[in-house]
Amino acid sequence: MDPEPEVLRKIDRDAHVNLLQGIMTSGHLQGRFLKMLTQMIRPKRVLEIGTFVGYSALCFAEGLEEDAELYTVEINDELEDRIRHNFSLSEYGNKITLYIGDALDILPQFADESFDLAFIDAGKESYWDYFEATLHKTVKGGYILVDNTLWYGKVMEEVKSNDRATLSIMEFNSKLADDDRVEKVILPLRDGLTLIRKK
Repeated sequence: MDPEPEVLRKIDRDAHVNLLQGIMTSGHLQGRFLKMLTQMIRPKRVLEIGTFVGYSALCFAEGLEEDAELYTVEINDELEDRIRHNFSLSEYGNKITLYIGDALDILPQFADESFDLAFIDAGKESYWDYFEATLHKTVKGGYILVDNTLWYGKVMEEVKSNDRATLSIMEFNSKLADDDRVEKVILPLRDGLTLIRKK
């Protein structure tokens, strides 16, 4: 596997040291996969729902061609300064436009925009809503990636009734399996990454 770029290594380290949920960064393996997948698909416009500290956004941006761009949406406004700082550290940061707010409120503002590739990695309880909103903005033959769909293996276990995140992911997986608008496959990469193609 290719080495992790130094900028990304520093961003990942900073998140793990200074944030309670630093594990939410995509990390080396998934990051290199996101970059390579972007190079394979060659999208002109990418949508990301759930920026966190910007690690995955920079991986997508690294794989983009010169005239391509990425829109990323983060609901937590307390992360905005950290995200913008991280983007400024990278030569690929200028390909990224950051939006702060709820993606379900922001996506309708993209009235004339469509996306060739999208990545959903945000609040698990809203996964299906994010997927529906994203699917409408995805071009025919475009791709959607959904992260954490194996959810620490909890989707294979008996789930407590108050474990809303796990229940939501299980519901998402079940609905997606029956959705004939798309082709899909779950990749056992890290915590589960579902690759979806719009028919």
